[in-house]
Amino acid sequence: MRLAGKVGIVTAAASGMGRAGALRFAREGAKVGLADLNGNALTELVSEIEANGGTALALPGDLRDIGQAAQIVAKTVDKFSQLDFVWNHLGHPGPGKVEGMSQADFDIAVDLNLRSVIATTEAAIPEIRKRGGGSLLYTASASGLIGSRHSPVYSAMKHGVVGFAKALALRLAPENIRVNSICPGPIETPMLHTFGSRPDQPQKTVEEVAQGAINTVPMRRLGKPEEVAAAALFLISDDASFVTGVALSVDGGSTAD
Repeated sequence: MRLAGKVGIVTAAASGMGRAGALRFAREGAKVGLADLNGNALTELVSEIEANGGTALALPGDLRDIGQAAQIVAKTVDKFSQLDFVWNHLGHPGPGKVEGMSQADFDIAVDLNLRSVIATTEAAIPEIRKRGGGSLLYTASASGLIGSRHSPVYSAMKHGVVGFAKALALRLAPENIRVNSICPGPIETPMLHTFGSRPDQPQKTVEEVAQGAINTVPMRRLGKPEEVAAAALFLISDDASFVTGVALSVDGGSTAD
C-alpha cells in the first residue's frame, strides 16, 4: 500500500473529488482526518472507510472560520499522533460577475479558496516538519492556469493557490516538504453544477452545464472524481519524492492549447 503508516487530512471531503480521495488514501493505508461542513456526509464516509478496513476521523466544521481551519490539524494529530500530508481541496465558485458583485460573495470566495487554505497550512507545517518531511497538496483548477471568462473571481483565487504552492515549494524544499497543486478541468461533481446555478448568472440546467463543459475538453467528456484522486495519490505518495512546485493538470487536455 502506497500510504501505509501515514496520516493525512483531506478538506472538502464529503463529496466529489475530496470524497474519492479520502476513500483512495484510506484504501492505500493512510489514516485520514476528513473535514467538511456536511457532518452527516462525513459520518457516512467514515463508516464506509471503516467498513472496508480503513481508519478515518470526521472533522465537521465551517472552514470559513480560521480557528476551525487550524483546529482540524490539532484534532487529527491528537487522534493519530502525527501528520504526513494535507490535501487542501476546499474551494468555492464565487460570484460570476465582477461589476456589481456583493462584498459578502467576494469574502466567501476569498475565505474558502485562500484564507482557510493558508490557515490550515500554517498549522500543518510544524507537524509535518516533526516527521522529517511530507507533502502539501492544493486543489487549484484549470482556471488557475488560464483565465476563465465565466468566473474571473474564482480564476483569480485559483491562480493565487498555484502561486502560493509554488512559492511554498521553494521555501520548504530544504526540509523535504513537497508542495504541489492539482488543476482539475471539468469533473463530474456537484460543484460543477453550482457554476450554472449562481444567482448572478443566466440559469442553466444540469445537462446544459455538463454539455457546455464537455465542449471545452479535447477528450470530449467530463473527468471522474476518481481520476483526480489517482493524480492526488501520486503527488502525495513517495512515488513523487522528487516532485515539488508542480501544478498538475487533470483536465482532458483543456489547458494544452
